Amino acid sequence: MARAEFFAGRIANELLDQLRTISRQAFFCKSSADQLKETIDGLLPIIQEIKCSGLELPCFRQAQLDGLSKTLRDGLDLCKEVLKANRWNAYKNVQLARKMDKLEKKISGFFIGIIQAHVLADVHRTSYQGTERFDRLERSTRRIEQQLESMETGVAAGGWVEHAMIKVEMEEKRGEEGNFGNFIGVGIALGKNKVKEMIIGREDWNVVGILGIGGSGKTTLAAEVCRDSEVTSYFNNRILFLTVSKSPNVELLKTKVRSFLSGCDVESNVLVPPWNLQVPWNVGSRSLVVLDDVWSLAVLQQLTCRLPGCKTLVVSRTKLSMALDAVYEVELLREDESISLFCHAAFGQKTIPPTANENLVKETVKECGRLPLALKVIGESLRDRPEKYWASAQKRLSRGQPICQSHETNLLYRMATSVEDLSEKVKECFLDLGSFPEDKKIPMEVLINAWVEIHDIDEKDAFAIIMELCDRNLLSLVKDSRAIDMYSAYYEMYVIQHDVLRDLALYLNDRDKINDRKRLLMPRRDTELPKEWEWNVNMPFNAWIVSIHTGEMRKMDWFSMEFPKTEVLLLNFSSKEYFLPSFIRSMKKLRALILMNHSSSPATLGGFGFSSNLASLRSLWLERLSISQLAEATICLRNLRKISFVLCKINGLLDQPMIDLPKMFPHLSELTIDHCHDLIKLPPSVCRLQSLRSLNITNCHSLHELPADIGKLKSLQFMRPYASPVLGTLPTGISELVCLKYLNISQCVSLTCLPQGIGNLAMLEKIDMSECLRIWDLPKSAASLKALRQVICDDDVALLWKDMKKTIPKLHVEVPEKNFSMDWLYE
Repeated sequence: MARAEFFAGRIANELLDQLRTISRQAFFCKSSADQLKETIDGLLPIIQEIKCSGLELPCFRQAQLDGLSKTLRDGLDLCKEVLKANRWNAYKNVQLARKMDKLEKKISGFFIGIIQAHVLADVHRTSYQGTERFDRLERSTRRIEQQLESMETGVAAGGWVEHAMIKVEMEEKRGEEGNFGNFIGVGIALGKNKVKEMIIGREDWNVVGILGIGGSGKTTLAAEVCRDSEVTSYFNNRILFLTVSKSPNVELLKTKVRSFLSGCDVESNVLVPPWNLQVPWNVGSRSLVVLDDVWSLAVLQQLTCRLPGCKTLVVSRTKLSMALDAVYEVELLREDESISLFCHAAFGQKTIPPTANENLVKETVKECGRLPLALKVIGESLRDRPEKYWASAQKRLSRGQPICQSHETNLLYRMATSVEDLSEKVKECFLDLGSFPEDKKIPMEVLINAWVEIHDIDEKDAFAIIMELCDRNLLSLVKDSRAIDMYSAYYEMYVIQHDVLRDLALYLNDRDKINDRKRLLMPRRDTELPKEWEWNVNMPFNAWIVSIHTGEMRKMDWFSMEFPKTEVLLLNFSSKEYFLPSFIRSMKKLRALILMNHSSSPATLGGFGFSSNLASLRSLWLERLSISQLAEATICLRNLRKISFVLCKINGLLDQPMIDLPKMFPHLSELTIDHCHDLIKLPPSVCRLQSLRSLNITNCHSLHELPADIGKLKSLQFMRPYASPVLGTLPTGISELVCLKYLNISQCVSLTCLPQGIGNLAMLEKIDMSECLRIWDLPKSAASLKALRQVICDDDVALLWKDMKKTIPKLHVEVPEKNFSMDWLYE
């Protein structure tokens, strides 16, 4: 057992006794003593738990506990000084009171900041360990059933982690369908009451459903029900929200439901046997499982539970009545509700303005079919348009009536008018969105890179197009805690798209003959390539974008295809092994390659030797891959500008002497390594990437050091080594980055100081050092940062930076609110 744990507990007990005495006797320090006593009271059980756990802590955590012991010892000495002080010496007592306040903040800061960071790191590690154990379970299952697909995402455990994931999923689903609840009032209130009656009013109903066509607000209604205080209280916050989709991984979903209902900890070493959800289990408390976007009765029957205390709420477009005890069919909006929602989208108010043509507005609303999504999207497309344009749009909408008797196909045709209104460039970008899998967040970096290469625009124009599509409700931006500014990295942000809007993009893309389409897309995940593609391989495919979404692919699973015009290739898959298609070699115009593995663990990649043929490749995105085999391939991508490793397993690849990054990527301008937890250090060769402008090493929890020669990167403008909890120091070479504009070291909880020569960074404009809780002082040279405009930091350091305003008059110091977000758990 570590000595620091023992002494911290003993000193805390002594300190608590002294504080009680001060609270009774010392007037000036009474409030500080009371507050500190309350903090210590909560601290003692935690210290006792650490002492009794028998765990050996890592060195850097042990050092932080040693620091806590020293702080408590100093606090004990301070208390003795307070008790000895003359009560009539007002000046001395004020000084002591200030010291007590500072002590209380320091101890609270340790538990609010450093301990919280450790919690996040532990959850990451637990998630990884849980994934590894379920991988072993999956390998055993594969020997019994060879056709079992790979798991898509890490298994969610019960408890607070599961609750955090549910919250994030529900918030995002609310964003996808739009916030209709503010405008349809009576309708959604009536529906919510009926659904609540089904799930909490009837003990004999186990499986109930919300049915309705796409865009009718089903998911919005389900999310509102899950947020209702009566529902959350009834189920004691035990609510699991899962998106099933058209091509689900049923085994993964069953595992999630099992883990949630049983409260089985994924960290457990016990191998759980395959579980039949229909077999009665002993569930300890009431639970609600929400299955959103269910398409198949067969899938639903595998996921529903007939367990005492467990309710299942099914959200579907499909009639699944035979599997449901009760159904609420989402009603289309009433006329007044439709007008209210449409007017909000078209005019920014809930009623028809006096200056608008009332009859034309009502006719247009009528053509929208009383569907919330159609009303919002079409209303946005008509905002600020002249009356003649409205009349033309209303006629185009009315011509959709005889196309098909299916209301949903009719909706797609009607909603196409909102896309026709877009400029040609923005319309093409909207159609590109059909390239991404359903019900998945789209990394903004990937989207922007693709648009830059295909549509010959720069990144700022691509971002502006995203904002325009969001403004028109054709796309939704996933909110991030950081404000989006000129220093924000696109890989940190995501967008999502409603599945009806994705269907619209697919519908508009598929009107041309297959070999002549600009985009060759697989609408959903499948075990093999579409037969229609194979039937047309005798002719070249002239697509600009090719998107493939499968499970495991071996070399023999691919057939020969020609893509003479393809500039962007997206390979989405869910497997542990994936062999790249040989036709990539012949893609002479390929400029962006995206490999995304949606399974629970990094996939081994085969067939990467083609890379030397891709002379035009400028952007490479690798997600959830094991990249050790890249060392065996001869890689020389002379025109590559950007490369991103996300959730990859490095396997020590970057430490190998044969890895010469300047030789592999001579013109690389942006290197991103995100959530690669086995990355310990960067190769020294990274310092010879003379064209590198942006270096992003983020959320890498094993990163111990940065290269000493990093100052050789004379072109570097953006540096983000943030969320690296064991990074102990910044190399002095950082002070030689003469072009550096932005430095983000936030959440680097082990850093104790900034480089002494930081004042040499004459072009530095912004520093983010929030949650760097061990940095309590600034180098004197910081006063020389004349170009510095913004610093984001915590309270204690903020005072020091504000003192710098004497020499840096335009400096703005920002102290962010404490926000320990768990949004990353969704991934």
